[in-house]
Amino acid sequence: QVRLVESGGGLVQAGGSLRLSCVASGRRFSTYNVGWFRQAPGKEERESVAGISDSGDSTYYSDSVKGRFTISRDNAKNTVYLQMNSLRPEDTAVYYCAADWVDGLGPGYEYDYWGQGTQVTVSS
Repeated sequence: QVRLVESGGGLVQAGGSLRLSCVASGRRFSTYNVGWFRQAPGKEERESVAGISDSGDSTYYSDSVKGRFTISRDNAKNTVYLQMNSLRPEDTAVYYCAADWVDGLGPGYEYDYWGQGTQVTVSS
C-alpha cells in the first residue's frame, strides 16, 4: 500500500514557475514508476503529462509540456518532483501523481495508487 500526497500548487502568472512535490509513504516507493497527470476544468479525462521510472533513468513527457516541465525523484526522500516552467493558462488543472508497478511510462498504463491532487492555476 502506498499513500501519495501532492503539494506545491497555487496561482501563478503566465510565464511563471511552480514545483510540485509528491511525497509517498511506504518502503517500496523506490520500486514504483511514477506519473504526473492533470485534469483540466470541464474535462473528464486525466492527461498524462510526465512519468519517471523507478530508478529515475527513464522519463516521459507529453508533447504539451516537453521542454517546459521536468520530472525528477529522490528515492531517499520518497519524493517525486515536477518542475514546471514557462507556465501557460492552458496548464491550469488539478495535478495528480500516481505510482505503481507498471511496465512503462506515459498514457495507457493503469496506476493503482493516486494522490488527492493539487490545484495549479495560471493567469494570463
